[in-house]
Amino acid sequence: MRNFDLTPLYRASVGFDRLADVVDRALSADVTASSYPPYNIEKTGENSYRISIAVAGFSAEQLNVEVRDGAVIVAARKSEDDDSKRSYLHRGIATRAFERKFTLADHVRVDGASHADGMLHIDLVREIPEALKPRQIEIAKAAPKVEKLDS
Repeated sequence: MRNFDLTPLYRASVGFDRLADVVDRALSADVTASSYPPYNIEKTGENSYRISIAVAGFSAEQLNVEVRDGAVIVAARKSEDDDSKRSYLHRGIATRAFERKFTLADHVRVDGASHADGMLHIDLVREIPEALKPRQIEIAKAAPKVEKLDS
């Protein structure tokens, strides 16, 4: 795998630290990272998104969704008491503890979360501040020049 040096980006720009950190984190991500639990990220509207995570075997009380440092962090813990009461002949449904982190872009906020049919849905909305929205600038007309007469 190639290594990219982002030092020139840091030297030649101001205010892009977070973007550079995200790129740096993505490039240095461990390729053996766990794929559990499976998830989808979908665009549901022009400025809305949804993260859907398959959390079969977890109740809403065992799930934790937190927004911290510009990221959504989803964690689940299964109590050991539930499994001690059961005797499995085959165990194919993974209900192991996990923590999954999704980095959010600027101006994206979590609108809500719901848990139904073994799926955790996290709704996101991008809210662009008024200062960043495009705006029309009125062009003022210049006053006509008055020529001076030489006497």
